[in-house]
Amino acid sequence: MAKPSDKKLIWIVWTLVLSFGLWFSYHMYSPQIRGNEWEILAFLLFMTVVASMPMMINGTPVFFLQWATLSVFLIFGLFIEIILVQIALLAVLYQAKLDKKTLFRMPMNSTMFFLVSFFSGVIYYTLGGQNGFNLAFDLKSFGLISIYLISYLLLNTLCIFFIDRFIYKRKQPFLTKDLVWEIFTTIITYPVGIALYIMYQYIGPAALILIGVPFISISLILKLYHSSQTANDYLKKTAEIGHQLSQNLYVNETVDFFIAKLYELFKVDFVFIHQVNANNQLEMISRVEQQEKLPVFTETLQENEGISGTVLATKKICTYHSEKDWQKINKGYMPEGIQSVLCMPLIKNNKVIGVLLLGSKQRKAFADIKLMVLDLLCTQFAIALENAKYFEQTKENSERCALTKLYNYRYFEKILSEQFVELNEKKLDNLALIMLDIDHFKSVNDQYGHQAGNEILKAFAKRIENLIGDHGVVARYGGEEFVILLSNIAKKEALDFAEFIRKMIASRPFVIKQTIEDRNQIKKISITASLGLACAPEDADEPLALIRHADRALYVGAKRAGRNRVASYVK
Repeated sequence: MAKPSDKKLIWIVWTLVLSFGLWFSYHMYSPQIRGNEWEILAFLLFMTVVASMPMMINGTPVFFLQWATLSVFLIFGLFIEIILVQIALLAVLYQAKLDKKTLFRMPMNSTMFFLVSFFSGVIYYTLGGQNGFNLAFDLKSFGLISIYLISYLLLNTLCIFFIDRFIYKRKQPFLTKDLVWEIFTTIITYPVGIALYIMYQYIGPAALILIGVPFISISLILKLYHSSQTANDYLKKTAEIGHQLSQNLYVNETVDFFIAKLYELFKVDFVFIHQVNANNQLEMISRVEQQEKLPVFTETLQENEGISGTVLATKKICTYHSEKDWQKINKGYMPEGIQSVLCMPLIKNNKVIGVLLLGSKQRKAFADIKLMVLDLLCTQFAIALENAKYFEQTKENSERCALTKLYNYRYFEKILSEQFVELNEKKLDNLALIMLDIDHFKSVNDQYGHQAGNEILKAFAKRIENLIGDHGVVARYGGEEFVILLSNIAKKEALDFAEFIRKMIASRPFVIKQTIEDRNQIKKISITASLGLACAPEDADEPLALIRHADRALYVGAKRAGRNRVASYVK
């Protein structure tokens, strides 16, 4: 978007250029207006109609106006052509739905079209070109008209390139799809403009009916064809995105991929995604503003609360075209400067599983959005999101202990094998495995009950996990036994760490809330643990040997020696 200083400069340049340019054109290339008022008005009407039916290509309006501007230029001269183009331009800008922030586009486009018309005409006149009914259609005349059209095309492309680079700060190449369409429209309208000029010489304004009306019809057909092609392209992209969504296995990568595709397909400034939790509340799972991923908000929304809550309750799309439309219903945070808002339910099996909220700083940004395409995308996303959740839950169930939420022994073996591969490939210096067993845990179950024992196991696992943090991997080996895997740590450091863990277990009692004697009685129970340590490659050269040696250190070196101690494997 242009800076405020650039916008002011654009208005100043437009005022000066148009004022001086129109005066200069009128006096240097005096128009023949008297007696031609109705003809000029008829041309203006046709040009306005054509300008109001542009095809949108990459967000740029492309309209078949060259046939009319060429005829007007050849019949009435440069000044009239400039005036009619400037008036017809208003029809295009009206469809652009400009607001205060984008109003600068009016003087910017007006200046661009003026410069293109003016310099193309000056080049034509300088080389000897003429206007009016005295134009002889010989090889020279066709050559000059061709130069006029080529000048018009190149100057228009240069202006667009300049605006993209210096106003919008876009790094667009000179040869774009827009230029291809401009060349195409110029080629097909060149003979039509010549034909209209020649026929106008013989039958006057009726030539507009004979040539202009069919050409407008063709323009309309081409626009409808382009619209259908655009819709087909959107549907193809939607199918591709749906296929790619189904290949994402995890929730985060599914959400990130979906948001990236939304930014590609639609012009939005922010994307919020909420999911429905177990309490039928909306909780935010993703927040992206200006394509930057930001922390989500922890507040939840109830049904009929705010824009998203309304969509959750009604299962219907909500679209707002300006801030005043959504301001009263909105609750909570909304990015600064947002005008248009679109909110859509994410539905699977006729049940709302989430809500998508899109916002734009443009007014009426979602007036022409392909809701069918977005609806299909959201349906595919809802299915992919549920599948990702199911996959993650299934994966966690297969890898984690249901009680302690630590890794289970099966998954731990997999990690250990992978780290041994890295050790053999010299990617790791060494490994240390600590096997840990709670002392006299059977007596805890006998005295307080298995429910209390489970409480201690969960708290014990949490304490060990907090102590290890990101330094290693913790898993439940079985019963009251746990294993800890550390990498790139010397044996002496591993022993010191194991001793630290032992002391932290023995020094702080565990709290249980339920016992077999009294369900509501809170008790503090002190427990101890014995630990055995083995290292690789010093003590073992393969995974099972490392486990076996750590287990031997635990039972021979720690348990038999009196418990509540750390022992290291000795060959």
